[in-house]
Amino acid sequence: MIERYTRKEMGELWSELHKFRLWLKVELAVCRAWSTLGKVPESALEEIEKRVYVDEGVVEKIKEYERRYKHDVLAFVSAISEQILEHSHYFHLGLTSSDVVDTALALQLREALEILIKDVELVLGELKELALKYKNTPIMGRTHGVHAEPITLGLKFLSWYEEMKRNKERLIQALENISYGKLSGAVGTYSNLDPRVEDIALSELGLKPEPVSTQVVPRDRHAQVMFALSCCASSLERFATEIRHLQRTEVLELSEPFTEGQRGSSAMPHKKNPIHAERLCGLARIIRANLLVALENIPLWHERDISHSSAERIILPDSTIALDYMLNLFLEVLKGLVVYEDNIKRNMDLSFGLYASSRVLVLLMQKGMPRDRAYDLVQSCAMKSWKEKKHFEQTLLEEPEISRHITPQELREVFEPSSFLNNVEHIYQRSLSS
Repeated sequence: MIERYTRKEMGELWSELHKFRLWLKVELAVCRAWSTLGKVPESALEEIEKRVYVDEGVVEKIKEYERRYKHDVLAFVSAISEQILEHSHYFHLGLTSSDVVDTALALQLREALEILIKDVELVLGELKELALKYKNTPIMGRTHGVHAEPITLGLKFLSWYEEMKRNKERLIQALENISYGKLSGAVGTYSNLDPRVEDIALSELGLKPEPVSTQVVPRDRHAQVMFALSCCASSLERFATEIRHLQRTEVLELSEPFTEGQRGSSAMPHKKNPIHAERLCGLARIIRANLLVALENIPLWHERDISHSSAERIILPDSTIALDYMLNLFLEVLKGLVVYEDNIKRNMDLSFGLYASSRVLVLLMQKGMPRDRAYDLVQSCAMKSWKEKKHFEQTLLEEPEISRHITPQELREVFEPSSFLNNVEHIYQRSLSS
């Protein structure tokens, strides 16, 4: 991922330095397991642990070897072996490249997912605050972009809060599902390994053994990680799209923060554009596109090929880095979100009270009027309100067949926005008590 969208902690996690240090961590766990089983002398293990390391200089040496070998794991093994020449025959003993790469990748993805889960928790906290703050603030609900019935602004945020709770759960499930390594050799049969080595080493690393591996950990696990990332990114896009719509000049009920000194356009000094929300929408496309690649990585040839490898070097770092950036950008938007309550009230009146049509329909049915007849009458009055730009309540009062069934007082109560929101408390209790 480009530097523009890379936060420090997540970027360092995907650095070459950190990757090779994780490879070394796996290799040392295997050395210790062999030592436990009596295959590596304790004195040799002590020297190995004392002398092996990875720093920027070692990374350069690995790259130098890779230019010659065209094989990064062999390059790594050669560079580390130079540090323990007399004990190098104990290093990478019985392993194949994917034993190291896949096990270390599981550790790396765990670290990335832990960062993302913390990010989501921060977003959840901010959404909960907004949901409670605007719990009783009526706002026009819209379907198909058209006025429907009143909701509250808090319910919008509560909906986002619930969705992010599910995203957190998906990330946790992905973390659990990716916490598997394999130290089972060339095709997963332990031909040069004792299965106990895998059990001992993976236990030390906090991973579980892949129950049936080939040369690799099956890639459905990695696809599940990408699915969790894609769902979370898509949720952020949904929220960002809502903010973009509500920031339009004709609506202007919400807007993202516009900081002092910020400029919105090189040509039009008046512009305050929803650039953060738009950026969230764009980055979500990248992560969703990467999900397709992860799914295509599942069907490998026989016990493995490396068609997945080059793709994963891009999609896994880029997607976790991008989502980390997106979550923190969205958090920034939420913290500085501007709410225009006067515009919210003004916009509710733009449709002449037509939001009450369903309640009028139900009231007529409760009075005994057949549904189809009630629907036709209410729709006719609604269309008249649109055409004549007259309040819906007035057109209903002027319809004799309706006024015979509903009193003016009953009609007035139907149009009270709060009458639509009697069960909001029930929704909040259901959400926030779980």
